[in-house]
Amino acid sequence: MLIATASTTLRRLWALNSFAYSIRVAIALSVLMAGCWSLDQMPAVVPLFLGVVACALAETDDNWRGRAQALVLTLVCFFAAACAVQLVFDEAPAFVAVLMVAAFGLTMLGAISRRYQAIAYGTLILCIYTAIGMDQRTGAGQSFWREPALLLAGASWYGLLSVLWCALFLHQPVQQTLAQLMRELELYLRLKSTLFEPVRDHNGEVRRIQLAQQSGRVVMALNQAKESIFNRVDATRSGSRMKQYLQLYFIAQDIHERASSSHLPYDQLIDAFFHSDVLFRCQRLMRVQSRACGGLARAILLRVPFVKSEEAGAALADLRASIAHLEEDRKPQWAGLLGSLNALADNLGTLDAQLAGAEHPEVQIGANDGALYDRTPRSWRDALGRVRDQFRLSSPLLRHALRLSVALALGYVLMRTIHARQGYWILLTTVFVCQPSFNATRQRMLQRVTGTFLGLTIGWALFDLFPSLPLQALFAVVAGVVFFSTRTTRYTVATASMTLVVLMCFNQIGDGGVLILPRMVDTVIGSALAGAAVFLILPDWQGRRLDALASRALGTLAIYLRALATQYRDGRHDDLAYRLARRNAHNADAALSTAMTNLLAEPGRRAEEGDRGLRFMVHSHTVLNYLSGLGAHRAPLAPGAESEALLLEAERIAARLDALSTGLARRQVAPDSPTGARPARHLAGDDATQRLVSEQLRLIEGQLPPLHQAAAALSAPR
Repeated sequence: MLIATASTTLRRLWALNSFAYSIRVAIALSVLMAGCWSLDQMPAVVPLFLGVVACALAETDDNWRGRAQALVLTLVCFFAAACAVQLVFDEAPAFVAVLMVAAFGLTMLGAISRRYQAIAYGTLILCIYTAIGMDQRTGAGQSFWREPALLLAGASWYGLLSVLWCALFLHQPVQQTLAQLMRELELYLRLKSTLFEPVRDHNGEVRRIQLAQQSGRVVMALNQAKESIFNRVDATRSGSRMKQYLQLYFIAQDIHERASSSHLPYDQLIDAFFHSDVLFRCQRLMRVQSRACGGLARAILLRVPFVKSEEAGAALADLRASIAHLEEDRKPQWAGLLGSLNALADNLGTLDAQLAGAEHPEVQIGANDGALYDRTPRSWRDALGRVRDQFRLSSPLLRHALRLSVALALGYVLMRTIHARQGYWILLTTVFVCQPSFNATRQRMLQRVTGTFLGLTIGWALFDLFPSLPLQALFAVVAGVVFFSTRTTRYTVATASMTLVVLMCFNQIGDGGVLILPRMVDTVIGSALAGAAVFLILPDWQGRRLDALASRALGTLAIYLRALATQYRDGRHDDLAYRLARRNAHNADAALSTAMTNLLAEPGRRAEEGDRGLRFMVHSHTVLNYLSGLGAHRAPLAPGAESEALLLEAERIAARLDALSTGLARRQVAPDSPTGARPARHLAGDDATQRLVSEQLRLIEGQLPPLHQAAAALSAPR
């Protein structure tokens, strides 16, 4: 019994995102600390630890071959950066020039891919780490090669450990990203069920905004899971487990499409069936399916079989019985609504079948074409082309690169002007705090200052309570592990932990207490510089980007609608072209939702811009929901004139979305909708697929006038 309990506990710990990462970091830091202590080389522990930190910051999710290639490139960049800083350290003008060029160039390299973005970021951090080390040993007469060698040694040690770990535990990152995806779907379904609450209130639009924001988080989780799987499928084509994970990803895609679909305005459903239990039945079924997604997430993490509860089957049967009872009443006002309720029940039934298929994903292998879109550059020309495309003043990346390089130059000038002790921490703080958006920078600034003050306070207390150097070395290792396990989730705690690492390491070779006041002052100065830079230097206010993001959202909706029309003409097939059109539409919707979140946190009078953006987002997301409804029921239309008319209707609506997208891109949208727009065809024939397509197109058509008005408001002069 005790062994079984211990095994379960260990499996649960292993399933945590940060546990394996923490073990890897603990091994790396412990070996370095023990080696320096046993060889009586404690002055080397600081650059070695900083090398580990820089390499870990440059790490991305990949298979072991990709990670080994990235490690070689990372070490080359680290070596070049460290040598450059060493050469110009004593020449202020040259140092500022190198710093600005490095900050600008490395930031722009992030346009190539996430891998290059991480390597560039880690390299910029290492530049400042090198300057910190040079500042510590000024006048000590140490060799030129010592600082770069120690930084590279720490980075190489952690990099090799990371490659080995990735080769031994290839599937763990995939399990974690898939589990996170299922947790996001769990929350999405739970939020979606609140729309079926038969209550007449004024919170419906608020719930729809929350749902749109959660949909954005699902899309981010889908993208992360796709990248994690793609990086490993290429290296393990024969692995049955990876094929199962790929199929689970496709199941999650289908669940998201079905969960995000809409078949009728919810207010209309609530008004019509306020005194019926049918909406409660829908709500209960979605909540049961939400819990099933949570159970699937736990099964993936713990690597145990997923067994779907029979509760969902009973809830689905109750829903169908409730709809059948309404059909028996045959009230005239329900004639056009019962078809939508049946479509909703069919959709939830298929969603339930997808969850049931997750019990044995290997059975469904081959249901999709299995292709994933490769977004990595195919050649150096392609990579440089991506960077060249960002050289326009409207590019957020170019603005961030210019802003960061100027902020670092100003920080260096300020440091030399006030003769700050340990002043290079100002530059390091500026790099960590300065983010592309004002909202992210504001949050990071508060977290950085709070975490630093907390870490300095704890460090001061530990110096008095535990003066033993070996014990302080242990504290440094533990704090380093905490930093890496929390740096993406709890940045305040991570900052406090890294502050402890610095204090404890420097105390091994001198008096770490003298760092407390300079570190406190430098953090405040660096954070203030980053905040001022984002606010004053080419500020990238989200309100200026809304029309471009809205234009892209409309353009992807048009492409998605045309892909759906092809599916209804030729038959259902989850090929790459269709999945790419669907994913691009959801990505554009998520980008608009993220921009709105950042906009509402910006200073100044953003209420009017926020209101315009929220109105557009609600209508565009509603259109996306209706398109998802078409995607959920894809089936070939019966040959005939009516089907051709529906496909022409779909093309006409797509053309209107394209025209509106073009108008937004040019900021030339007329205040009134174009005249001559015809209502979508409404069929009452016997063909269920034709009726469904007709109804969904009618719903989309109904959103075009308010969508046009919202687009006109976005494109109006401000």
